[in-house]
Amino acid sequence: MAKPFKRILLTGAAGGLGKVLRDRIKPWADVIRLSDLADLGATREGEEIVQCDLADKAGVLALMEGVDAVLHFGGISVEAPFDAILQANIVGTANLYEAVHKMGVRRVAFASSNHAIGYYKTTDMIDADAPVRPDTMYGVSKCFGESLSRYYYDRFGIETVCIRIGSSFLEPTSARMLVTYLSYDDLLEALRCSLMTARVGHTILFGVSDNPAKWWDNRKAGHLGFVAKDSSSRFADKFPPGASYPAQDDIGATFQGGPFLLSGPQYRQEQT
Repeated sequence: MAKPFKRILLTGAAGGLGKVLRDRIKPWADVIRLSDLADLGATREGEEIVQCDLADKAGVLALMEGVDAVLHFGGISVEAPFDAILQANIVGTANLYEAVHKMGVRRVAFASSNHAIGYYKTTDMIDADAPVRPDTMYGVSKCFGESLSRYYYDRFGIETVCIRIGSSFLEPTSARMLVTYLSYDDLLEALRCSLMTARVGHTILFGVSDNPAKWWDNRKAGHLGFVAKDSSSRFADKFPPGASYPAQDDIGATFQGGPFLLSGPQYRQEQT
């Protein structure tokens, strides 16, 4: 039986989520092309490995040859000095989209982040139309990627689903993650919907499982058909209310971005 794609490119394949996805996405393509700056080990069946610096424009163009669709997870996934973010996340994403355009790739799933909207309060409920409010330079880079992908859709018709990933780990490791938790299976399903849906245009999908508490409304991404199957509720007893939550005047409890707001430049409490 023919697979949906001949070749899918996964950038950031040596990262935490890249390692999770490496084998799980193989049913979708004849060949999975894996790319990262870090060592990816030995090539497995149905794989190609291409080491590439996303800041290398010519290298990224060559990386895109023969690719049908892209899962873009490459770049820095935490707060870092701006110069590093600039090269890996901003220049790297710009190079990727220009290569996508020149090589005729028609579909991208972009690993955006909840940190693109981290300055909304935990009492807010937002949807995809809410203005971005990044909480870090890392978050700023994800806003850039979302805007860039919108430009390439409007100008060139390249379809992208921007998945604002919440917290995708084996299980929640904090009380905040009871809200932002995205199971690996639900992440995989979000990516499957992003690639397999006939028409996605430019869509923002909040990457979150069906958790009891919610900050994000996904109805504007309903055309993707994404339905989360997992929930953080089975981990709730690890973080009982009042036992492990930060104080209510703690910035990590006030804003959706949580502890990311404490990284980077010193936060001035009097600004809140």
